[in-house]
Amino acid sequence: MSRGFNRSSASCIPRAVMDSLTAFAQSKLDALEARSLKRTLVPTRRMDGLWVERNGRRLLSFSCNDYLNLSHHPAVKAAALAAVETHGVGSGASRLVTGDNPIFGELEARLAALKGAEAACVFGSGYLANSGIIPTFVGEGDLILIDELAHACIWSGSQLSKARIVPFAHNDVADLAAKLAAYRGEAGRALIATDGVFSMDGDVAPLDQISAVAQAHDAWLLVDDAHGLGVVGEGRGTAATFPTAKVDLAMGTFSKALGGYGAYVCASAPVIDFIKTRTRTVVYTTGLPPANAAAALAALDVIAAEPERVAAVLSKARRFTRALNLPQAASAVVPIVLGEAGRTLAAAQALEAQGFLVVAIRPPTVPAGTARLRVAFTAGHPDEEIDRLAAAIAPLMGA
Repeated sequence: MSRGFNRSSASCIPRAVMDSLTAFAQSKLDALEARSLKRTLVPTRRMDGLWVERNGRRLLSFSCNDYLNLSHHPAVKAAALAAVETHGVGSGASRLVTGDNPIFGELEARLAALKGAEAACVFGSGYLANSGIIPTFVGEGDLILIDELAHACIWSGSQLSKARIVPFAHNDVADLAAKLAAYRGEAGRALIATDGVFSMDGDVAPLDQISAVAQAHDAWLLVDDAHGLGVVGEGRGTAATFPTAKVDLAMGTFSKALGGYGAYVCASAPVIDFIKTRTRTVVYTTGLPPANAAAALAALDVIAAEPERVAAVLSKARRFTRALNLPQAASAVVPIVLGEAGRTLAAAQALEAQGFLVVAIRPPTVPAGTARLRVAFTAGHPDEEIDRLAAAIAPLMGA
């Protein structure tokens, strides 16, 4: 039993004697719980790239972004262990302060080559990347247009920038063009920010059309491809499927298909040099642990050597969508939108009883009324288990 603060212990404290901070937090928790929106961490041990242990039961996970099952790949683990032996556990300080470990330069060169860019910069996480990159290039008097379903870290970075923020309808290029035409003239610099693959819907941004609109209005394009790298475009990411698209800031992470942790952005050499000297989440934070960089390099080796592993992810997702007569999967993620949070939680519990871990996604992660099961596929999911999952979900989709 946890010895930390929990709801049951708080409930034993008369509200009249709670300090104001505790009372505030408890009132918010009570309100969230009443709407089936309170979130709770559940101890879960990942056994390999597919199976987990939770509440004493072994479950097949369809809730992990380890799309290529590389977090447990022998070569990736061996690279991380060797880096720990050679370089130690941590980086010691900011890369600008402690000196730049050569492994970061090697990884950045590899990423730039993969993405067809001049240079790259590694970050500690995807959230640090977007929350740092955006305020580096736009600020007060500038304009940011964001897909309304873009990841939270894009919104955070945009808010930090103090630029004017204008959302556009999801993947709606006409709406984007209209808003650019309406607001571009009032702004100094303009940035368009979107996901490549949307993490909760699994669909893909039309980067060719977005890029054309951006270039017509002298706007820069930032693409967060966290869920595209290693999965779409033969593993090179979303932009690789749109050869005419010009992506000025190509961001992604090591924490999904690459199986590790960290992030990057690829761009022109001057842009990357400017990031390394002025982006606060590079300058004022400790560098990524060398083991994470080594693991990412090893994961990129696997992707290059095993194209069949990359192809398997979409194949597995599409087997599932065929079984349920859903639109063909465009990525590793397939949403089953059920609407109400309570119903979605009950559906996730029903699947867990049948041996599956499928997470319930609720507001504010997704818009109100669109709570869903987020089904994430990996290269290693057995076909027969995908069929069994589809059969288990089918009755849960009814009205």
